[in-house]
Parts: sequence; structure tokens; C-alpha cells
Amino acid sequence: MTTVSLRHAHVRYGPLEALHGITLAAPGPGLTVLLGRNGSGRTTALRALAGTVPLSGGAVVWDGADVTRVPAYERARRGMCLVPERQAVFGSLTVRENLELAARDHAVALDAYPQLRPLLERRAGTLSGGEQRMLALSRALLAHARVVLADEPAQGMSRAVAARTYELLGALDACVVVAEQRLPPALRRRPVLVYELRRGAVVFAGEAGELSG
Repeated sequence: MTTVSLRHAHVRYGPLEALHGITLAAPGPGLTVLLGRNGSGRTTALRALAGTVPLSGGAVVWDGADVTRVPAYERARRGMCLVPERQAVFGSLTVRENLELAARDHAVALDAYPQLRPLLERRAGTLSGGEQRMLALSRALLAHARVVLADEPAQGMSRAVAARTYELLGALDACVVVAEQRLPPALRRRPVLVYELRRGAVVFAGEAGELSG
């Protein structure tokens, strides 16, 4: 079992504070959703867990150990995978080359997203937004990460592919944390832990069913 958490976390961007001492915990294996509109702090919280933005106060704790001062690349080496909303793939490389950076055998990725198979020789930068999300998430699937942090993973996908994406994420033997503006339809009837953020503070914590009710 893996747990990653923020404890009384503050993040500042210059004079502006984006997170006002939030506390949340994401257990795994399982899926946790950070909900909120643009400017709510959901993406900042995800980046704080990954270590790509520093805390100005509080702590990041992973399996009971304080990793606040552990750099992002070291967290990645230990099994943490961040899929950002933008620039999640190497646009100048082909789809095949992107997948081979994660694993030489990428059959699992193509089974997950067969839409990528005819695109293997295309440069990733020429793909549609939804196709790029599939490629980015395929790399995360191949990484066998202990913690997967994904910002709007189904953005640009059809409803069917988005539902498939959440099935894949929910089936991972990992702690999965996603940031979304709204609760995806595919998750409304599943036992998913939800934190809703508003203006840098947690305003709801509970299961998805409680939120929709």
C-alpha cells in the first residue's frame, strides 16, 4: 500500500499564494480526484506532490517519509510519474520513439490504446490533443510507477476513450491522483476519493457519491 499526501501545504507564486495550507492524502492502489475550476489550486497541488513546484510551508509525505526537499527527478526515480496537462510528450520524436523511452516492449500501451498503432511513425507533435493524451498516458502505463499524477488525463478524448482511460487508471496497482475541473462521468458511481479545491483551499473531502448527491 502506498500513500502520498500534502500536509498543511502552502505554495506561492511571487506575491500570490496558490495553496493556503491544504491537507490531503491519496491512498493506493486506488484513484483520488482533485476537483476545481481554473485557479482553484488543483494543478498546483498535483505539481507540489511531484516536486515540480516548491512548498513555501508544510510538507509532502510519501509512505510516511517527508520528501519535501527531495527533487522531482529523484521522486521520479523512486516511482513517481507526472503527466502534465501540456508538453507531456516529446513532439519532435515519433510515437514509437516516445514509447521506447518508457519501455522497449510497448505492446501493453498499444493494447490499451490501439488507436496509436497506425500512428507509430508519426511525430508526436502532429497528433491531435486527445491522441497526445493517449500517448502520454501510455508512457505512464509502461513506467510501472508506484504513484501516477495526471492533470486532466482525458482531455480531448471521446467519451468512450475517456471512460476507457479511467478504467485503465483505476486498474493500476498504484496510487493514482488526477486533477479535473469536473468529476468525470466514468467515476460518478465508483468508490473514488475526491477533494474539491476552491481558491487554494479544500472545501470538500469524501467519496464521489457524496459529492454528486
